[in-house]
Amino acid sequence: MFKILTLNNISSRGLSQFDADQYQVGNESTEPDAILVRSQVMHEMAFPASLKAVGRAGAGVNNIPVARLSAAAVPVFNTPGANANAVKELVLVGLLMASRNIPQALRFVDGLTGDDAAMHKAVESGKKQFVGTELPGRTLGVVGLGAIGVKVANAAHALGMRVIGFDPKVTVENAWQLSAGVEQARSVEEVIARADYLSFHVPLNDHTRNMLSAERLKVARPGLIVLNFSREGVVEAAVVREALDEGKVAGYVCDFPSVALQGHPRVIALPHLGASTNEAEENCAVMVVQQVRDYLENGNIRNSVNFPEAILPRTEGFRICIANANVPNMLGQISSTLAGSGLNILDMLNKSKGELAYTLVDVDRAVTAPVLDQLRAIEGVLTVRAL
Repeated sequence: MFKILTLNNISSRGLSQFDADQYQVGNESTEPDAILVRSQVMHEMAFPASLKAVGRAGAGVNNIPVARLSAAAVPVFNTPGANANAVKELVLVGLLMASRNIPQALRFVDGLTGDDAAMHKAVESGKKQFVGTELPGRTLGVVGLGAIGVKVANAAHALGMRVIGFDPKVTVENAWQLSAGVEQARSVEEVIARADYLSFHVPLNDHTRNMLSAERLKVARPGLIVLNFSREGVVEAAVVREALDEGKVAGYVCDFPSVALQGHPRVIALPHLGASTNEAEENCAVMVVQQVRDYLENGNIRNSVNFPEAILPRTEGFRICIANANVPNMLGQISSTLAGSGLNILDMLNKSKGELAYTLVDVDRAVTAPVLDQLRAIEGVLTVRAL
């Protein structure tokens, strides 16, 4: 029986995907085969030798020590696209709120006093300070064309906006989903220079940290509105504050409140609501459970941030799952070891990602413990599982 440790409340719809006859699920397991997490920070956690997988019910994995888990040959799964619609809707809300000065108008109304006649008079005289801008004909620049960025770009185009996007690593699948009307930019600088509205949809890493810099803002059009529903560190708060105060940026909408921006009249900061819908939480939970199950039961890897995608349909044989360093002659040594033990290979798949490689092998007979030990003894092999 597999043991699953949950570190946060995971949607019951997702957890119901675990077969009760095969899985023990709870928040107290001390020797789990897999851990499911949403937002809990895991960087200081000690991981047991039993751990085979970590599943994040969401897209970002900044709360997970991916490098440490990679060294232990533990795949980390996430759920790209499962919360994309929820985030897209919130980006559109932010776009409209900033364009029509909605938060400022709400604060104005909340401060009205007197009877209805006095309030009506104040409204008619005060509403001109909240005159906004309509979206059709304006340009939205989208940096990052993953599952969320594509949905944002397409939705904005449907609203009549001109949309330009930049993503040097856009997948073929996401490229196919983009509206034909979305224009391609050659750089982040080009997007910033052409945009009236700028929306970021990238992971936080060494390449994207402080992506919106003071240097890049030099090419921006006056009155630029910046939206960040990606990760807090993608946009440097101090840079935005200075640009807002200087009038270079007209508004900043984000999902990450900070002391540096708190109370600024041109900032709309939301309390990390991007994926906070019932539907998104359920979608993420179902998706991550299905991925973790497929890995534990079949060895297949789908949507891992540190392991290659490796999906091999099951045969009638017996499966071996091998994680190893991505070095030459590993397949030759694995094949030779199996052949020397009298095992016939029915099917095999080998994939690599960076310094890690992963091999699935189906053989004609059950694999004995001595054969597994021989495979583990190969220099560079990290883990071996027989299913």
